[in-house]
This record gives sequence, C-alpha cells and structure tokens, in this order.
Amino acid sequence: MVKLFSLRKHIIAGLLPLVCCINLHTSGQSLTDNPKPNIVNIINFIRLLEPRDAAITEDVLYQTVVKQLEIMRKYKLPGTFLLQYDALMDSRYQQLLKNLPADSFEIGGWWEIPQPLVEKAGYKWRGRYPWDWHANVGFSTGYMPSEREKLVDVYMEDFKKIFGYYPKSVASWFIDAHTLNYMYEKYRIVASANCKDQVGTDGYTLWGGYWNQAYYPSKINSYMPAQTEKNQTPVPVFRMLGSDPVRQYDDKGNGSNGQGVITLEPVYRYGGGDSAWVHWYFKEFTEGHNMEYNYVQTGQENSFTWAAMKKGFEIQMPLIAKLRDENKLKVETLAASGEWFRRHYKLTPATSVTVNNDLGGSNKKTVWFNSRFYRFNLLWDSNGTLRFRDIHLFNESFPSYYTENVTTTNECTFYTLPFVDGYLWSSNGKTAALRFKAVINGKEIMAEGGDPVIKDNTAGKLYIEWPIKSFNAKMLMEANEKQCTIKVEGSSKADWFLELSAGDSTKLPFTKITPGTVYCRFEKMDYQVSAEKGNFSKSPAKEVLRINPENRTIVLNFSNQSGSN
Repeated sequence: MVKLFSLRKHIIAGLLPLVCCINLHTSGQSLTDNPKPNIVNIINFIRLLEPRDAAITEDVLYQTVVKQLEIMRKYKLPGTFLLQYDALMDSRYQQLLKNLPADSFEIGGWWEIPQPLVEKAGYKWRGRYPWDWHANVGFSTGYMPSEREKLVDVYMEDFKKIFGYYPKSVASWFIDAHTLNYMYEKYRIVASANCKDQVGTDGYTLWGGYWNQAYYPSKINSYMPAQTEKNQTPVPVFRMLGSDPVRQYDDKGNGSNGQGVITLEPVYRYGGGDSAWVHWYFKEFTEGHNMEYNYVQTGQENSFTWAAMKKGFEIQMPLIAKLRDENKLKVETLAASGEWFRRHYKLTPATSVTVNNDLGGSNKKTVWFNSRFYRFNLLWDSNGTLRFRDIHLFNESFPSYYTENVTTTNECTFYTLPFVDGYLWSSNGKTAALRFKAVINGKEIMAEGGDPVIKDNTAGKLYIEWPIKSFNAKMLMEANEKQCTIKVEGSSKADWFLELSAGDSTKLPFTKITPGTVYCRFEKMDYQVSAEKGNFSKSPAKEVLRINPENRTIVLNFSNQSGSN
C-alpha cells in the first residue's frame, strides 16, 4: 500500500497488500471441513491513473490488472478486484471485469475518493490531482458525514448500473465509522478491510489495533474492536498486507515517510517479492497456532505496475495454489470470508498469530494474541530472553475523531489504548518493553530460557510453556479474551517479576499506580488494568513499573477498564 512520492523508493524496500483469498477452486475441502482454516484473500485494487509518475500511464495500469488476472486464472485462484470510482467508470475495466465468472471472482469497491466522484456528488474538488492520496481529500475522513453519505450513494448507484448489483465488499486503507455503518445499513455490505498497523507511512497511522485477522468494529470507531453486539457494526474488517510478525513492528523506516514496509505485498524486495521470505511466511502461516483461524491478504494495487510486482506474483501464486491443493489453506473472495466470519462469530473471537521458526539464522519467536478486549505481543529474542513488546486495550466507548469530524491535514491517526508500547515508547537507544526478570543471589538479571511450547487446543484459550534456564523453572501462561495468567513452577525460589521500561523522554499514559490497579489516560479516555493476582508498584530502579507475583502467579485483567482515579 503506497501513496506518496516515495513510491519508487519503497518498491525497493517492499510492500504487500493483504489479499483475502477464498479458494473457490473445486479441489480440496470446504472451509467447514477445517475447524481452524487458513484463509487467503487475493485482493487487487484498481486506480485509473497515477499522478506521481508520468511513465505510469492509464494503459500501464490497465495492463497490470490484465496480467494479475492472467496469472490468477493460470493457477485457478479466485480473488477480489476492488474498483476506485474513476476506474469503475472506465469502459475498459467494465468490459474486463464484467466477463469474469462470478463463482470465482468478486468485484467490489475501493474507497478512495477521486475527483469524478466528488464532482458527481455535487461538491468541489480540493485535490492537487484528479486522484490525491492525502487524508483530507482522497479519503472519507476529509468529508462531513452528510457528504460521505452522498458520496456512497453516487458510487453505489453507478456500480449497480454497471454490474447489476451493489458490491458486497468495500475496503480502503481506512474507512471512518460513519461511512462503514452507512454502507452496512443501506447497502448491506458483508466485508471490509483496512491497512496493517503502521506509524506514519504515507501520512497514515493505524496503531494498536486487532493485529491481523478480522474484527467487528465499534459503531463510533472503525479501528476499535467492539465488546458488545449492541455497539458493533456487524461487518468484519480484515487487516491487510500480511505484516512480518517478527520484524514489521520495530521497523523504523528510512527518511520521512514513517515506518518501513515488510509485508507480503509482491512488490517488496524484503518481503513478498523475496522467495525465501515468502516460503517462510506461508510455512509459519499454515503451521502456526491460530486458536480459531488464520488470515492473510495478498495482491497489489495496480499503481505499482506489473513490471514491479511480476516477480512477487510469480513466486506467490504457484505456492498458494500448491498449498491449496494440499489442503493447507483456503483461497476465497473477501465477501466469502466476510460471510463465513459472520456465520461463525457473533462477537470478535480471540485469535493468535505465532512464529515458531524465524527466517534465516535468527532464533527469534513471537506470539500475537488478539481478543475483543485487548492484544499483546510476546517476543523471544535470539539470546533467549522474553518480553512483552506490546499490550493495547480495546474499548468500544473510545470515539474516533473522524466519526463526526474531518481532518484538515494530509495525515490521519487511529489509536487504541496503550499499556505497553515497544515502538512509540522507545527512544534514545532504549527499547521499551515489559520484561521478564529475576533476582538471583542479590543480582537482578533478565530471565533466559529455551524454546516455548504453544498450544491452542482449548477453545478461546492460548497456552504457552517456556522453560527458564536462568533459575531452573518453567513459565506457564494462559491467555483468554479477558485476562492473562502467568505462573512460574519449579524447584527454584528465585524472585521473579515483570518490569516495564520506556524511553527517558516518553510521555506515558499512567496517572496513578496502586497495588491493585494501574490507572491510565490517553486521548481524553480513562481506563485501567487490574491485577487479580499479584501487585503493581513503581520500579525501585529507573524503570516505570514493576509487577510482582503473588504465590508465584500474576493475573492481569484487561476487560474491567472503566473508571478514573
């Protein structure tokens, strides 16, 4: 996903749009045959023009889609093509896509706002080009709620005139909650998708959300998972682009365009365009513990051109087809994934993404856990130490500014509620994290251990067992949708604890620390984390916070968030 003038430079770095591929190919089992399916969406979205590079003509963009379609049909891979309005109204794309078999290909909407759509809705175009990627012009966040509804109506009616039906899927790097609700209530869309977690890339920050997979969003915040049916929009939002679970989170990027991109997008040299990386990614994708299902989107916007994405497509498509034929994954359309999700889940389920074996010579391992109440990320470094890189809380009462208001700049930000943020809280060479430590013979050390054992054989729960070599014990962790329990068992009597560190100049959300509760405030929202077992204290060292066990056990509740101190 790309939208700035650095497009050519970022092709070198590598980008991958998450494509939701449902395998409609007749060979292999159906989704219902596999209780924990690995779902792939191949999603290609289409723009009519590319104002950032004169060499990328309308014909180059069209031929890119032709080539994408050719390779998908060669390997009998179904997929989704999403049309920006200017491409929707182009006769060549209409003729190309209207003739596709409906049982294998889905045509939907890509919700970036170009000049023809704005003017047909009766509004004045404020962009620098007929398509402008700035958040206050090219996205719904730049328009008042009543204007958004009119833009949706114009798009939907023209789509129906051309294809004979309303689209079932509408996706974008981000769609505000008002627009998403309106699309559901009036046009009954069944699926949407948004960008991966990132900070500042192309001016867009989406940080702390339900990491990968899909979630039901809050009616007042499209980026925030809801906790109740009453307050959720019943349209699953799938996370795009297939982020590297180990490396994407910490990537600082180069220059002024925010984080770098390490994803499944076929254009990226260090990601979806590299054979070793792609084979590693899909091995972990199909073999990892996911609790319910695993999901990834691949594919690419045509703005990158076929010349740039050809290598990645020719690596990925035959591999995906092979894994499909081996019944290791399912390839389907975004709409089919959305309908499957809605049949199976009334509320956002708890899921996980795990990496047991890293790429190349690295020994890093990671676990991403998500529920409708919180997410966390554990990282085992190559030296055998363990840390929480990230813990963010979800609260459906936390409104997004863009639900009712507009952005007046070329940037936008979507956040959840931080408790540990290993990226934004790091500074001055100091990496923020909640680390596993112990005091042995009066000396404080980082706990070191062996390879973790991960199990997801009980519905709604993730189990992690980690042998600790530093003091001859083992850590047992159980995560469910509301809380996380950490125990240490073994003969050792070592005093162990969790300790949070952050950059010296970092502004933290903590307003009060008591033995039973940490009170927090972020973006005018009060929230808290409770210790059902164990206790909080200010660290005696130059760190932020210490969590001490009670009877060798810590239980952290992330669901009881209301109330200020």
